[in-house]
Amino acid sequence: MNGLMKQMNTLTKILKWGLLSFSGLSFATIAETMPVISHEDDPASQTVNDAVTNTSKLDEKKEDSSSWYSEFKVVPFGFLSDTIGNSIGAAGLVKGAGQPQAALLGAAFISDKGSFMTYLGGYNYQLSERWLVNFDAYSAQFKDYEYYLGPNTRNDSKFEDSIITDGQESRLQTAFRYVLPIGLGSEKGGSAGYMSTREVTSWNPLESGVSSLSVKPFFKSRHLDNNVYDEPESTWGVELKADWDNRDNLRNTTTGSRTQLSLTHAPDTGNENPWTTWEFQNSHYFDLGPLADIFNKQVVAFDFYTAGTPSWDSGTDGNEHRPPEYAGVRLGGLFRQRAFSGGRFTGRAAINYSLEYRVMPDWQPLQNWPIFDLYKVPWWQWVVFTDVGRVADEYKLSTLNQDMQVSVGGAIRFQVEGVVVRTEMAWGDEESVFRVMVNQPF
Repeated sequence: MNGLMKQMNTLTKILKWGLLSFSGLSFATIAETMPVISHEDDPASQTVNDAVTNTSKLDEKKEDSSSWYSEFKVVPFGFLSDTIGNSIGAAGLVKGAGQPQAALLGAAFISDKGSFMTYLGGYNYQLSERWLVNFDAYSAQFKDYEYYLGPNTRNDSKFEDSIITDGQESRLQTAFRYVLPIGLGSEKGGSAGYMSTREVTSWNPLESGVSSLSVKPFFKSRHLDNNVYDEPESTWGVELKADWDNRDNLRNTTTGSRTQLSLTHAPDTGNENPWTTWEFQNSHYFDLGPLADIFNKQVVAFDFYTAGTPSWDSGTDGNEHRPPEYAGVRLGGLFRQRAFSGGRFTGRAAINYSLEYRVMPDWQPLQNWPIFDLYKVPWWQWVVFTDVGRVADEYKLSTLNQDMQVSVGGAIRFQVEGVVVRTEMAWGDEESVFRVMVNQPF
């Protein structure tokens, strides 16, 4: 409870500071969670995909059609954090950057502890009729930051077994996405890949949804001062992904599904050891309809995730072909096992089940509240959720489905100018975690 009150007091101080708009809040929370480098979708790119087609009342518009951009916005922000320190920064979003649907996002902050972060990304660039490309670069330094390493990331590890040290982290990646000529892609081509609303016409990928293949080369690094755990400080590789997105709405899904399968390989060249991982994720959404005059909408959302490391036992004793923990199979953070810090659990394999009950109340007062009235807030959503899962050093279903970690929680989510902001509280057997972030978890 003390942890919850500390987080609530921190959030209150941030809001009273006055530098923080809801757009700034999105970037601030992205910045605070960026130390967790993972295979999960980049929240910054998801934010841009949603925001690029929406216009804030604070946007600066370019009327000159010959300009290389259509809209530009800079948002200063500040946040308080026990781990990062008291921070100030700014984020800038350029819409229509070179192409009408494309955007550039930049963000940076610095804290009184000496921590800092810089981020730059470009999104929704269409190279041809069916090819899209996203790219981003991230660099950060964190002073006196809390990390879990080695055996202390296993499923049976203890909460108090973290270390406090300085860390320097970076990431470079570019994703080339090909929209297949089936389903919505046969009609819309590459533009289907960034449409926020779609009609679910069937459960056949040949007829409905957006099917795509992507290739994403990446480079990741993490250097920890006084690190007693030996692991490579950098790695590079390529991720291949197949994605069938059959959701009716990317921001507030009521029906449909999404299935993703990815294979990531780091070759021997340029790495201390080669390694390979795979991930599978399947999400389903069920519309329960309204409930009298209480809820306009009820949705049950279910997500299944599993991952493995087929190269785990390859190589020689003490020189196995395993990824660094910051690039391997992980649970904890913004999307899976939300009651734990990002990357709290790592291992050879993982499994996770998430279930959410989402409702949209008939009562919606936010549009008339101070600060909220500066933006378009068409809906808000109440959510209860649970995550059940674990990591293991073998991929065996009987092992992965016993002694599992459990997160339970509640959330309030709302759309602000096309961006879904989620505030949520999660409880686990180690701690309770309060977060403010952008986008639905799945």
